[in-house]
Amino acid sequence: MLSQNRSRPAVTGALIAIIATLLAACSNGDQAPPSQGGSAGQSPPQQVRVETAEPARVEVHEEYAGRARGAREVEVRARTQGILEGRLYEEGELVAQGDALFRIDRAPAAAAVQGAEARLQVARAELSQAQREWNRISSLFDRGAISERDRDAARSTLELARANVAVAEAGLTQAQLDLDYTEVTAPVSGATSLEDLPEGSLVQQGTLLTTIVQHDPIHVRFALPENDATIQRRARAAMAASDDGDTTLSAVLITVDGEAYEHEGTVDFTASTLDPRTGTVMARAVFPNKEYRIVPGQFVRVRIQLQTLEDAFTVPESAVGQGPEGARVFVVGDESIVASRYVTLGPVVDGRQVITDGLQAGDRVVVSGMVALRDGMEVEVAGEDGEGAE
Repeated sequence: MLSQNRSRPAVTGALIAIIATLLAACSNGDQAPPSQGGSAGQSPPQQVRVETAEPARVEVHEEYAGRARGAREVEVRARTQGILEGRLYEEGELVAQGDALFRIDRAPAAAAVQGAEARLQVARAELSQAQREWNRISSLFDRGAISERDRDAARSTLELARANVAVAEAGLTQAQLDLDYTEVTAPVSGATSLEDLPEGSLVQQGTLLTTIVQHDPIHVRFALPENDATIQRRARAAMAASDDGDTTLSAVLITVDGEAYEHEGTVDFTASTLDPRTGTVMARAVFPNKEYRIVPGQFVRVRIQLQTLEDAFTVPESAVGQGPEGARVFVVGDESIVASRYVTLGPVVDGRQVITDGLQAGDRVVVSGMVALRDGMEVEVAGEDGEGAE
């Protein structure tokens, strides 16, 4: 028993020596000399992709949802009463201004014209008699054969006869108009709608017979946001200059399939008041529509060019970040050292951010690989103008 107890301190000391040896070996491994090709702890430069800033002309535009309407939507109404005898057009077809659309029974109107002509003949005969009587009375008055009262009576009879002729002529004119109105014609060129009354119906003056929608030109009404003052101001300027044939605000129509309409239009009207229900201002654009491609009632979009920026710079939206003092980009300078550059932002056009201030021609702007970039870092340019590694 005594010998076993004496051997235990020797075993414990051996274990302590082994552990110390292992710890020393690990410590020496951590302090191994650096490998060839670089200093201890230094990573290779970060790869970035850059784009060279070049000034360009940038057109700033905006799109608004709208609905197409006919340039004119005219209600065709009867202008005289009578029995509707016939419809002279095919419903839905295009008609030209002046084409006959309906025929109302002419007989009553023709009889009224005959009666008006007869009354005019009577009035003219009475005027002739009054004129002869006046000639005779005035001659007698000059010779002192009759009194002044008789002369004045003859003059009044002559004037009344003249007035009766004028009344009869007006009656004949009205009767002739009623006769002409029995043929209802198209007030404008356009597409006709369904008839409102069938043949044989009794129509009164003012009865609605059909509606004509003028397709060329086509109008598109759309709403402008309350704060979109630029287009409102330019549209009103275009309206003021339209008398001189100088319209300054153009518009492009985007159809339901997303394609641009081949004919350019103009914004010719913006309302001067704000709609309190929607907070918008109503505007109107006019487009040629000779091929009748745009149908009234169709939903479309209107693209308006708000302004043109000369010598502006654009970068991908992803190239712009936020720093302590606002929007910034990273620019690669000499010896591949990056530096942050605070910039002033303009609008976004076709997915690219317009830079109005802060860049110069030839600056190499970092457009990819910006994660963990800091001022003064050395980078490796992997590609320019959209080419290279991500």
